[in-house]
Amino acid sequence: QVQVVESGGGLAQAGGSTRLSCVASGSVSSINAIEWYRQAPGKERELAAQITRGGISTYADSVKGRFTLSRDNARNTWYLQMNNLAPEDTAVYYCAADYYYHDPAGDVAGRAWGQGTQVTVSS
Repeated sequence: QVQVVESGGGLAQAGGSTRLSCVASGSVSSINAIEWYRQAPGKERELAAQITRGGISTYADSVKGRFTLSRDNARNTWYLQMNNLAPEDTAVYYCAADYYYHDPAGDVAGRAWGQGTQVTVSS
C-alpha cells in the first residue's frame, strides 16, 4: 500500500509563487507516477501535472511554463512549484500516486490520494 500527504499552498498573490509537497510512505518503490490534480469550485477535478518513475513530466496546457515538478528521492517527496500564479489557479490540489507491485496473493495496483490542499490566488 501507498499513502501520500500533501502540504503547502495557502494564500498567494497573482503573479506570485508557491510550492506544494507530496510525501509518500508505504511501498514507495512501487510508485510508477505521481500526479497533481486540482479542483476549482464548481468544476470537475482536472489533471494539472504528472511525473513518471523515469522522471518524465507532462503538464496541462493551462499550467505549462508556470508549474514545475521535481522529486527528492531521499525524502520520498515530490514537489509542484507553481509560479506566475493567476486567480484561475485557485483550487484544491490533490496528489495522487499510481502504484503497482507483485504480492504473493497476486498483483496489486491502485491509486493513493492525498487529502488535498487549498491554494487561493488573489488578484
